[in-house]
Formats: sequence, structure tokens, C-alpha cells
Amino acid sequence: MHKVMPFIMLLLFALPAIAQKHTLSGTVKDKSTGETLIGAVVQTDDKTAGTATNEYGFYSLSLPAGEHTVKINYVGYTEQPQKVTLDKDVTLNVSLVAEGKQLNEVVVSSKAKNENVTSSQMGMNTLNVKELNALPVLFGEKDVMKIVQLLPGVQSAGDGNSGFFVRGGGADQNLILLDEAVVYNPSHLLGFFSVFNSDAIKNLTLYKGNEPAQYGGRLSSVTDIKMNDGNDQSYHVNGGIGLISSRLNIEGPIVKDQGSFLVSARRTYADVFLGLSPDTTIKKTKLYFYDLNAKLNYKLSDNDHIYLSGYYGKDVLGLGSLFGLNWGNATATLRYNHIFNPKLFSNTSLIYSDYTYKININTFGIDASILSVIKDWNFKEELSYYANPDNKWSFGLNSVYHTITPGQFGGNISVPNQPETHSWENAVYVNDHWKASSKLNFDLGVRLSTFSVFGGDNKFYNLDKNGNITDTMQYGAGQIVETFATPEPRASASYQLNESSSLKAAYARNAQYLHLLSNSTTSNPTDKWVATNNIIKPEIADQFSAGYFRNFKDNTYECSIEGYYKAMQNELDYKDNAQVLSNNPIEPQLLFGQGRAYGVELSAKKNEGRFTGWVSYTLSRTELQINGINSSNWYPAHQDRTNNLSVVAMYKLSKKWTVSADFVYYTGDAVTFPSGKYTLDHQVVFYYTERNAYREPSYNRLDLGATLKLKEHKHYSSELAFSLYNAYGRENPYTITFQQDPNDPAKTQAVQTSLFRWVPSISYNFKF
Repeated sequence: MHKVMPFIMLLLFALPAIAQKHTLSGTVKDKSTGETLIGAVVQTDDKTAGTATNEYGFYSLSLPAGEHTVKINYVGYTEQPQKVTLDKDVTLNVSLVAEGKQLNEVVVSSKAKNENVTSSQMGMNTLNVKELNALPVLFGEKDVMKIVQLLPGVQSAGDGNSGFFVRGGGADQNLILLDEAVVYNPSHLLGFFSVFNSDAIKNLTLYKGNEPAQYGGRLSSVTDIKMNDGNDQSYHVNGGIGLISSRLNIEGPIVKDQGSFLVSARRTYADVFLGLSPDTTIKKTKLYFYDLNAKLNYKLSDNDHIYLSGYYGKDVLGLGSLFGLNWGNATATLRYNHIFNPKLFSNTSLIYSDYTYKININTFGIDASILSVIKDWNFKEELSYYANPDNKWSFGLNSVYHTITPGQFGGNISVPNQPETHSWENAVYVNDHWKASSKLNFDLGVRLSTFSVFGGDNKFYNLDKNGNITDTMQYGAGQIVETFATPEPRASASYQLNESSSLKAAYARNAQYLHLLSNSTTSNPTDKWVATNNIIKPEIADQFSAGYFRNFKDNTYECSIEGYYKAMQNELDYKDNAQVLSNNPIEPQLLFGQGRAYGVELSAKKNEGRFTGWVSYTLSRTELQINGINSSNWYPAHQDRTNNLSVVAMYKLSKKWTVSADFVYYTGDAVTFPSGKYTLDHQVVFYYTERNAYREPSYNRLDLGATLKLKEHKHYSSELAFSLYNAYGRENPYTITFQQDPNDPAKTQAVQTSLFRWVPSISYNFKF
């Protein structure tokens, strides 16, 4: 026994060393620009352990003590193996070099090649702005929101509209973030452009209702857009000159390897051409927008980084001094990243958002204005804890103070103004990404959100069963009138059948406390935001989804099928003839009920080679049941579309020429048309029966594009981008109205308004 004891003692002392692990952590960047790379894969060469960089380029990986070879991968960049000796926690910052083959093929993915199979996250699409380069464009502008509308489960709201519908949800049920700041209206020029300048954008991630617990506040989707940080290695200028707009982007180091800046600006000049018209009416017309993106970042130390970013944009439409419509967004984000230790990462943000629109009217003796504003102050704190290679925890809080000015009238009209409303939205959350085994992954989370309504100058009402006001109440400023609390659990799981296929399932609950009201069939800047109160309850959606994912030929081809069912509570719709722009109390004009959306999404995608692209098809239904509408029976929501098909194709003809095309088809929107007419006081009055009982004609469109590289040098490059929007000139409906036939008053005419036939464009893009 005495001979065995020394061996036992040696083993007992050795066991802690055998079991000991250390943490490898750091950031992954682009070597030439210093931009952090989101979703870069860090993995041991035997593939037994791995992780991916977060949205700030940070990674953390715990490994057994000893020597390891770690490979760092990011699509479009050369793989970089690194040998490390882990006898303690090690910081390893990596700069990747872009592959030369990027010039010879079109890259249509910014994530790990098989992430669609291995990730437990469902309903997620990640896009890199480089994917825009070959796609056809409208008016010479490359637009991230146009790509989003070509993805499965996402449907465009139509021509002249930057809104979109995700899995049956309304346009207001999409949360759109720019560097964490909410953008309430993402459109320029009534939707012909979006507010997102592609020169300033690094990455876009879309979640279709199954987002992680750190996101909340909308029922249908989250579009999380990150701005470029700016090149911290050298100064660069790039931009473009188009037929009706131009843009310029400047970036460079404040201190090399330590800080950088970016400034990006755009402006349209359609108003310049209008001013050349001999027609005095057209000559006085105003029609333009401008916007500005700016960002500063500075590394205070190896563990501390500070960022300041902002956006400001404004649209101006007007007819001389007779009519004017101005609207714009302003956002600002101050962010502080801190690494407490190799396993604990912190992001602290202070965020400001402002959306304002103003209408001016000066005609028929009326000289008036209407001003409406929604303003947010937002504080966020998020901690990421990399417990081990199988568990990554995220937890934090979010607090937003909302101020809504529903419409302030000025001028020579006497209309009582509705006062500002104030509310406070809070949430705490926790999320765990858990690798249960080599084949089974989970994302588990819960979010607890609350919404408090404050008193002040605004009034609150009680309504009878017919919607008539019975009582009017008022509370002191800062006094809490009512608080709503909603637990929002989320769970998703993936089971990997083999290296190239997997099964996934997910459940998510989302709550929405702000609501957009419109009595128009098309989205417009004057739609009114209202907050939850004692009458308008929080909207709640429970979504269930499942899918099968399969890759072929070393991840060159991706295929998937996803099904979903979404049950919605406290859906709201307006009564017949409601006037949401009036300053009467809005609550008596609303009706409430439930909704349901369900469908199947099919997707096939080719990622590599000279020919790339994707096909997505969605078969779906979206219905509402609201007391007081259609005899309280289920009826189609306006955004209900049975079929939605998108086809995108890009082909590299040569080193200089790339051609592309996209085709879109979808079932016409559900609309309310008159079912008959009658005469009252010698005037024809149209008679309406069921809500959304008719359909607009189906929508379809083909776009063509081509890009010619003029020069491709190390320090300078330029290209010409050609496109033809709506190549076969289909007149798709924008609106359909009804009138008496001027040749036969007994008959009624349906008059369709279309925005575009053929829209050719050319733009010159440069970079140096």
C-alpha cells in the first residue's frame, strides 16, 4: 500500500492541472480597414470547440491547458491558423486579409458557410452590404431594405413604399434599428429610397419573430443594422453620382490602430430639374431629401472602447407656398464596450431617437400647420458571459422613455390640440446559447417587459360598449396611470442530422406597446403613432415555427423549408370612416380583436461560383377577427397575400462585367371596394359592405442590372452601374379609386394609379 500512496498523491495533484481550462479571447478585424467582423468563426483545428464573434467583433473560447491550433474563418477572407499555448488566459486579436478571389465572384453570404444548418436560431438572415453590389437598383441607389424584401417570409408593401410585411405582421410591427437606435420611418421620397445609405452600413441581421431575448417591442421582426466604424488604417473616399442623387463617404484614422471616423452624406436633386421647367407650377415644386451619417470610435485601452454615431435625414415635398410636407429622422448612439475579463463582455448604450413630420397648408384662406413628433430616450446595458464552449449567456436591461406629440395645429384655424403623451417602457432579459451535444443546440431566453403610462396634460377616457366616451379623467404629471407587464419567453432548438442537414423548432412571445394608425391603403409619413393606455392594450403574438435545412456540395447550395403559425392578441383596426389625422380622441374610433397568421416558406440559394442567387417562395394567410367588423367574422388583413415569389440571379460575365436580375410576384393586397352606390341630394355615394373583401390585381415586376468595372487598382477603383426597373413595363397598382363614368353617369369607373412603367438609371461609383 505504501508503494501505491505516492502514485495516488501524484494523481490527485495532477487532476486539477488535467481538468484546468484557460480562456482565449479577443477581437477579429479586417486588416485593411480595421472594421470588426461580425460572426467570424473561431474554431480549434480538430473542430471539437468553437465560437463566433459577437456584433462587436469580440469572441471568447475556453480550452484545456496546453498547445492548440485555432483557425479563424470569415467568408471572403483568407483562413488564418494561429498556434497558442494556454498556460493562462490569453488575448489574441486577429486581423484577416480579404481573399483576392473576391474580385472574381459574387459573394452572397456574410456568415459561416454552414451556419444555416448548425445554428439553433430560426427565421434569421444575415446580410453583408457587399451583396448589394450586383443587384439592380432604383434611381441608381443600392438599398439594403430592397434586399430584405426579397427574402423568404418578407413582402414588400408595394411601389412607392419602403414598408414591408414579415410573416403576416403589419408594417408597424417591424423594429428597425440603426446602431441600436429606433428608426420609426425608414423611407425617403414616400418610399422610393430608404434612409439607409449603403456606404455607411456594415451589416444587417433580420429576425422574423424568433429574435433573442435582448430584442423586444415589436411583434413581427427585428432588423438590426450596424454602421461601419470607419477605417483606422488609412484615409479613403468613395461615393457615387446618379441621375437624381449623389453620395459621398469619407473615412479614416483619428489615431492609427486606435480610433477612426466616418462621415457619409446623400442628396437628391430632382428639384433642380423641376426648376428648369417652363411650367411655373412645376417650377415651384419641391421634391428632395438629404441625409447624413457620422461615426467616431476610439480605443481607450485594450479593454475599453467608446463609440459615438448619429444619423440625420429630412424629406421636403411641396407645391410652392400652397402645400408642404416635411419629415425626418434623427438618431444618436453613445456606446461603451468594456471587457471585464476574458469571459465577461459589457456593452452600455445611451440612445436618442426622434421622428418628426410637419404639414403646411396655405390655400383657400387657410394658413395652417400640423406638427407631430415621437421622441425616445433609451438606456441599455448588456452583459455577455462566455461560461464555457457550450454556454454563452447574455443578460441585461433596457429602459426607454417615450414622448409622443400626436398633432399640434398652428395658424389661423381653431382646432384644440391634443397634448403630449408620456410613457416608460422597461425590460430585463436573460438568454443562453447552449450546445447540449455535438448535434443538439438550444437558444433559451426570457424577457420581462413593462409599460407605464403617465398622466399630465393628456386625458384618459372610459368608453361604453358602443365606443362612446362616458368618463374623462386626468392625472398629474409624472403620475403612473397604469402599468402593463408581459413575460416573453423564447426558445429555439436545432438537431443536426448530419454535417449538411438539420431540423429546427422555435417558440417566441413578443409584446408591442406602440401602435401605428392609418386609414390609408398605403403607408405614408402622416400615419399616427399612439401608445398603449387604459383603452389600447398591448399587442401580443405567440409564434410557433419548425423547419428542415439542407446544404449540398460543400455548402455551395442551401435549401430550407420553414412553417410558422402566429396567434395575435389585442389587434386593432379603425372603424368605418375613422379620421386618424383629426385631433379628436382616437380611442372611440378604434376596434379591437385577435389575429392569426400562418404559412410555409421555401428557399433555395447558390452561394459560390460565377452564377449565384436565390429563390424564395411563401404560401401564407393573415386574418383578423375584430368585434364590429364584418359581423365579427374572420376577414383578410390588408397585408394578407397568398403567394409571394422572389427570384434573384447574378452572373459574372468577365472580370469587368457582372449582370443581374430579380423577379417579384405576389398576390394583390386585400382591399375594401364599394359593393354598390346610391344617390343622395343629387350626389353619388358609394356603398361599402365587407372589410377587405376584394383584391387588387397581382403584382409582378422584372428588374435588370449590369455593372462595369472601369478601373481596379490598389488605391483607386471605379465602376458604372446600369439598371432597368420594371423591365417589361407592367403597370402595377399603387391606388385604385372609383368615380362616375363621365360618358355614362349610370356606370362606375375603377381608376388605377401606377407609379412606374420603365425606370432606367445609371450611376458612377468610385473609391480611392
